[in-house]
Amino acid sequence: MTVNEDDQGIRRRRHYIDPEASSHDLLNDATEWLQYARGLTDLLAEFVHEGDGVDCRRTALSLEAVAALTHMGVQCVAEAHARMTWERAKALAQEKRGVAP
Repeated sequence: MTVNEDDQGIRRRRHYIDPEASSHDLLNDATEWLQYARGLTDLLAEFVHEGDGVDCRRTALSLEAVAALTHMGVQCVAEAHARMTWERAKALAQEKRGVAP
């Protein structure tokens, strides 16, 4: 995972998808990222419900974490979909040319 700063000086973490990962691996990764996001959301909701006062700074950081985890899950799903589409198109093209996949 790398850390980048955007134009406003906000540090953002980036996790790059393995170019060698299979579609199956990417979907598993997406499931894992989204489960982390769900767990963090549940924990955050519990703190807000049980807390006397809400620490806005920590709550905002937690929500940013949920957004980052969700973003990674969505990225993995999108990449898996693109790879499956590419593999299917390649197989159909080979079929049309009469080449065995």
